[in-house]
Amino acid sequence: MAIDTRGEAADRPSKPTGRPAKKRTSPALFYRQIVAELRKVIWPTRKDLISYTTIVLVFVLVMVGIVAGVDALLTKGVLAIFG
Repeated sequence: MAIDTRGEAADRPSKPTGRPAKKRTSPALFYRQIVAELRKVIWPTRKDLISYTTIVLVFVLVMVGIVAGVDALLTKGVLAIFG
């Protein structure tokens, strides 16, 4: 037998009733809201963008090298074992 330990909160319904459904916004209002949010964004400077791009490219090249190296070692191992 389960015991309800939530107290009075368990007696309330999970969703309030009698609340009107939300209305859809117009495409124009939606677009204005998008533009307003994009104006809040702090865009990176050219210097930041170049440094971030360089870091990502170096990281990707290092990871490609590691994966290629592991793949080559596993290939040689499998060929040595199974001929």
